[in-house]
Amino acid sequence: MKKTFVLIVLFVLPIVVYLFFASGVTNFGKLPTLTENVADLPPSDEDISLKGKITVLGFLGKDIELKKGNAFNLNQKIYKRFYEFQDFQFLMVVPKGTEEKVLELKKELGGLSDIRKWNFVYAGENEIHKFFKGLRTNLSLDESLSTPYVFIIDKNGNLRGRTNDEDEGTKYGFDATSVADLNNKMEDDVKIILAEYRMALKKNNSNRDK
Repeated sequence: MKKTFVLIVLFVLPIVVYLFFASGVTNFGKLPTLTENVADLPPSDEDISLKGKITVLGFLGKDIELKKGNAFNLNQKIYKRFYEFQDFQFLMVVPKGTEEKVLELKKELGGLSDIRKWNFVYAGENEIHKFFKGLRTNLSLDESLSTPYVFIIDKNGNLRGRTNDEDEGTKYGFDATSVADLNNKMEDDVKIILAEYRMALKKNNSNRDK
């Protein structure tokens, strides 16, 4: 009996666990689209775009030194777990004139992880307001042009989120000041959208092979 039990634990249980999680990802389906065709980024000298990337989009505002905690939370809880996936990026829209503050932030983040997929786009105040308004959320920027919320944008430039969140109903963004929100909700949603694209890629490859 002991040998049989050990064999079950060693060989059968891992298969059951794998099937459970695999079916779970399938049952998640797709992460709901909340806003279609978000306008691309304000013009800048940087060759950065929302198109063709799975993007975590944020707005740090003028007082970047006060938002470092948000950036560190995102870096530790989301970025470090997913940055090695192809076509994944972080993108922060910040006001022109904050270049030195951004360099300082990047230096501090660089001491914690590989930050090659942390991108920053500088824009004027009106451009930032217009771009944020184009997300069509129930959130707003504060007077420093920042929000603690970050957003998931898919490769087609659509804003993804939740339509039946247990706390908010329609959930457009994730609160970077809340480790619980990042751990319990955003991490899961990033996993879902990455799984969605992986399954689509496998399906396309399979169709080509036929």
